[in-house]
Amino acid sequence: MCNFYHATLNLSRQSLLGRGIVPVFARIYCMGTLYLVRHGQASLGADDYDQLSALGQRQSVRLGEYWREHGMQFDAVLTGSLKRHRQTWEGIARGLGLSNDDVLVWPGLDEYDSEAVIATIHPEKLQKPDSPEMTRFYFRLLRDGLSAWMQGRAAPAGMPSYVDFLAGVTTVLDHVRAHHHGTRVLVVSSGGPISNAIGHVLGTPARTTVELNLRLRNTSVTELVFTPRRHALLTYNTLPHLDGPAYEDWVTYA
Repeated sequence: MCNFYHATLNLSRQSLLGRGIVPVFARIYCMGTLYLVRHGQASLGADDYDQLSALGQRQSVRLGEYWREHGMQFDAVLTGSLKRHRQTWEGIARGLGLSNDDVLVWPGLDEYDSEAVIATIHPEKLQKPDSPEMTRFYFRLLRDGLSAWMQGRAAPAGMPSYVDFLAGVTTVLDHVRAHHHGTRVLVVSSGGPISNAIGHVLGTPARTTVELNLRLRNTSVTELVFTPRRHALLTYNTLPHLDGPAYEDWVTYA
């Protein structure tokens, strides 16, 4: 389905003037929609975080089922290269009843290294966040470390600068605008790239982008509409597939 943006017809100037009409020159754009999905619940506190939990797998399949129930189809699918991104797309595809082979892997959609970020302000080894108190402490450190990195006050080991990280995210937006006019595109990624994509589109300061990041829920859907020139935010961090009492305990943040 195609939505039209700023529809004003560019007709011949002479033909319009001959009718006593002052011409208005513009373009007709068929708007596309970009769906940004954060991965399902991963394994915070486990030896390998980059692995969907059993609940994360169910969340992903449920999102695909919801879209199938509503006749959703995508013209292109892009994911990051992390296991949790691939596993989330595999679950969505299973729920949609699709093959999961036709996907473009885009490393610019990969998450930052949260341990490296935290180490810039807390060099001592952290205990695993396996209690509510440790989880709150972990996210307080992450919030402060992200702000320092984004403002250029910290350089996490093994990570790109924030400027380069953001460039990896914005190249995805550029690619979608350039190659997928008027279509539906699905991106499966993580909280960092998604929140920074939104921060870039809205022009938010670093601290606001960090808060957007830490509020993203697992398998949440964020929608951007786009033309060849720009993106605009439509919805943020929604969970239409988990609406209702049966899914109250399926809502997670990690």
